[in-house]
Amino acid sequence: MNQFVMLGCLWLGACATAFSQQTSGVNYQLEPMPSVHKPLPENSVPMGDSQTFEEVKLDLPITAGPYKPTWASIESNYPGTPEWLRDSKFGIWIHFGPQSAGESGDWYARKMYVEGTPAYENHLKNYGHPSEVGYKEVLRDWNPKKFNPKELVDIYKEAGARFLIIQGVHHDQFDLWNSKYQAWNATRLGPKRDLIGEWEKAAREAGIRFGLTFHYEYSWWWWQTAFQCDTKGDKKGVPYDGHLTLADGKGKWWEGLDPRYLYGINLREYETVAEAANSPWSPPKAGIFSGHLAYAKWYAKWWALRMMDAVDKYNPDFIYTDGTDQQPFSGSGTGTGYKCDAMQRVIADFYNKTLARRGKVDVFSIVKFRKQTNGTVNTCESGIPENIKTDQAWIAETPVGDWFYGPNFVYSSDAMIRYLLEIVARDGSVGVSIPLRPDGSLDEGCVKMLKEVGQWMRVNGQGIYGSSAWRVLGEGKDGKLNVLPGGFIGGSQANHIFYSTDFRFTVGKDKALYAWCMTVPKPGETLKIVSLGTNSTVEKKKVTSVELLGVKGNKLEWKQEADGLRIVYPKSASLKTAVGFRIVCE
Repeated sequence: MNQFVMLGCLWLGACATAFSQQTSGVNYQLEPMPSVHKPLPENSVPMGDSQTFEEVKLDLPITAGPYKPTWASIESNYPGTPEWLRDSKFGIWIHFGPQSAGESGDWYARKMYVEGTPAYENHLKNYGHPSEVGYKEVLRDWNPKKFNPKELVDIYKEAGARFLIIQGVHHDQFDLWNSKYQAWNATRLGPKRDLIGEWEKAAREAGIRFGLTFHYEYSWWWWQTAFQCDTKGDKKGVPYDGHLTLADGKGKWWEGLDPRYLYGINLREYETVAEAANSPWSPPKAGIFSGHLAYAKWYAKWWALRMMDAVDKYNPDFIYTDGTDQQPFSGSGTGTGYKCDAMQRVIADFYNKTLARRGKVDVFSIVKFRKQTNGTVNTCESGIPENIKTDQAWIAETPVGDWFYGPNFVYSSDAMIRYLLEIVARDGSVGVSIPLRPDGSLDEGCVKMLKEVGQWMRVNGQGIYGSSAWRVLGEGKDGKLNVLPGGFIGGSQANHIFYSTDFRFTVGKDKALYAWCMTVPKPGETLKIVSLGTNSTVEKKKVTSVELLGVKGNKLEWKQEADGLRIVYPKSASLKTAVGFRIVCE
């Protein structure tokens, strides 16, 4: 029997008897996917009102413990964000999966079904037409032969990273672990390897914290492009492969694998769903998929169980959910479609399980846009906050080039280091996504960039790790802050010009003040830090010592005056990118 047919038959057998998982004495069960009605005409059905729709409490038990599946219980029991996040400060994002095979940047799986996009054109060239060769074939053929997590983790650790953000499943619904609840996973297709298991082993051997990310809450409307067709040309009107059914697979390589567990179901009857699916970025109109409530409930439980399965297998230090709203399944934003307490159940289960395993809750949950909630950590994607942000723990995240691999990315250690300084001066931690080629390797320029970042961190890390924001985040010429451009790290950041008047500040774990000049001054140049003048309204303390990081045994010339602390940059210094001064006041 064909291996794909065999795994499909096993999968169907599992569905017929329902899913189950034994975790800490709790038996989780998920019934097979409910049947749905034939799709109605596109854009013909109004969304249900998410404001009047009462949040559903899922009949999904969790690991026993003090945390109940409510925000009130989570917030009241959580001991606070673990100190290790601030101590670590700098992490690497592992945004890697089969979508890298398209070499088209982010969202390849969705965009390959959108005429005129680079992803669509690349798919035609490399695979064929998506009505004949779809994303499922990309999954079948993707094989990152050069993927070696141990070697990669060693490179990341050498670069100074102290935690990893590891993608568990992206919007494409392909689980990168030995998933109990999703047959479309990396142990059964493509590499036929437990990629998350390999990352976990490498991270633990290196002594690096790691978390797992889950991006598939809104895959049910993100994937709607797979249900359309070309609007012109020879293939006009021929449906893409999202419409295929389990029966269509008979005699094919994917026999027994249900495409609905990959692409979802056709929801284009709801207003704005088709339009949103074809937009560069726009969720559908807020609301409930009110004609698919049984399916929606099933989908939310499936979502939760897959996360619980990964937590159970890999014991991560944090979990991460993608989205734009206060919680997944909120009925609006990326949570459009259903309203339920799936997130609260996952977090409560995670914290109870961690407590049972470790005797304490030294983990956290990232709910990407949930604000000021004890028990969750916030993020800032691709932007740089205007001011210092201390209302809750947060991680700034951005990719080098794009979230998935593409050609001709700009690899700049200068840009990475200055991005790091912008964020830590604002009291954040940093997670930078480093692009892996489809085969699992790094571009040579990327390796060079990471090596240079590591060299800088070994010189300056004492002012980064464990640091916090100062009273002001920085200063610039004429009182204006010159800020690194936001967005993906590339040419605009690499070519941005900083001057010797541009500073950022942190307070180290040793309580010293660290002043970061965002460029390398000229030999013998006199610098002035206005915030440290004796007449400053920021700091009234007397400066007692100034040290230039990376320069040993060289007495630094400095003087605190009314209008600022003047420092003469030594002629003998040989430093790169940005320089740090350790300043002690009394």
